[in-house]
Amino acid sequence: MILAARSTEAERMDTDCADYDDYRVCLRDLARVNTVTLTHRPMLSWLARESAGLPTISVLDVACGHGDALRRIRRWARRRGLDARLSGIDLNPWSTRAAREATSPEDAIVYHTGDVFAFHPPAPVDFIVSSQFTHHLSSEEIIRFIGWMEANASRGWFIGDLHRHILSYLGFPLLARAAGWHRFVREDGRISIARSFVRADWRSLLAEADLGAEEAVISWHVPFRLCVSRRCSPR
Repeated sequence: MILAARSTEAERMDTDCADYDDYRVCLRDLARVNTVTLTHRPMLSWLARESAGLPTISVLDVACGHGDALRRIRRWARRRGLDARLSGIDLNPWSTRAAREATSPEDAIVYHTGDVFAFHPPAPVDFIVSSQFTHHLSSEEIIRFIGWMEANASRGWFIGDLHRHILSYLGFPLLARAAGWHRFVREDGRISIARSFVRADWRSLLAEADLGAEEAVISWHVPFRLCVSRRCSPR
């Protein structure tokens, strides 16, 4: 049955882009997808709740891509007069290059290139976030990632990703074609949805990571976003 389980089909963007300029256009269009589909709204709402009353916060975005989530956090923090130390990490050096080029020096966002599992934040991090990252991972890697966040997030972590659903699976290619997004964005979008999650997937993954229902929250958001968040005891 279609979408009955997570797909293992590989996405093409990270392997088939011809050169940096081609990859940069893909990232730019992915940032536009995130804007149109309200990708960052659940994360910002979560940060607002978790940072209430704090004069300053630090946030690390894992698999930061074009840096659009961090730039949104910067604007959000400025509106609230919140001092935010922001950084991102991505495995692909083209991603961090594109993110730096798209980010004003005034935003004071630090970008790192590297494997997150080998990365040790140079300073303590309050909140770790990721957007559309975990569907790229195997179940074993997701469990390892949860453990990594548990070890490195002082106050909490947030995973934003897709809900595996037939409506989004069939509808995204129509939206992407109408918007004229890069061909890899159009093609990989459907693969991403097929690789993503339903609630039962996350319940199983959290249980494997030794986190119960009272310790991590699974939440659904319009349109077809399935997010997982966790409040940690400050340390």
